[in-house]
Amino acid sequence: MDPFTIDPDLRRSSDFKVEVDVMPGGFVCSASCKGVCSGEEVLNVSSGARALRKLFSKTQRAFYDAHAPAGISMDKLVVLGPTFLLKAKHQPKDFERPITVEMWLYPDGSRILEISTKCLPKDTFQVVAEFKAYLAAQGIALGADQTPKTKTALEFYIARLDPDERTGHVTTA
Repeated sequence: MDPFTIDPDLRRSSDFKVEVDVMPGGFVCSASCKGVCSGEEVLNVSSGARALRKLFSKTQRAFYDAHAPAGISMDKLVVLGPTFLLKAKHQPKDFERPITVEMWLYPDGSRILEISTKCLPKDTFQVVAEFKAYLAAQGIALGADQTPKTKTALEFYIARLDPDERTGHVTTA
């Protein structure tokens, strides 16, 4: 995501954020537009009792419509999941920034652990160096495969879709 392609009004929204995930060997820039829905609403969508579009706010739908690939309306999307997620926020005594720990648990027993912190763009290089040193001091090896969790989740569930769903052509009986 190129943040300069985002509508200026949307960039000022408290629900919108641009994020750069820095990993050994590279980075990924992404954007998100937060919303709120209930667990019941999510279950209704995943069961097919409610349209996916109904989970999202007007701002989120407009963001999707502006940035989705041509010809892929929200109504053509399929639900992927579930992924069970455990998330904890922590303020260590010996590191000045809050840390977020996420564990993504997949139905096949595989999992992804993400440990992250946040900073302003101007502080990125300094904070990355400090965070790597902190993690190493905690015995956390940084040499493991570093892949973005969202990409990994998409690849996991897409591989399990019916071939017609993968191409967007759902066959009905």
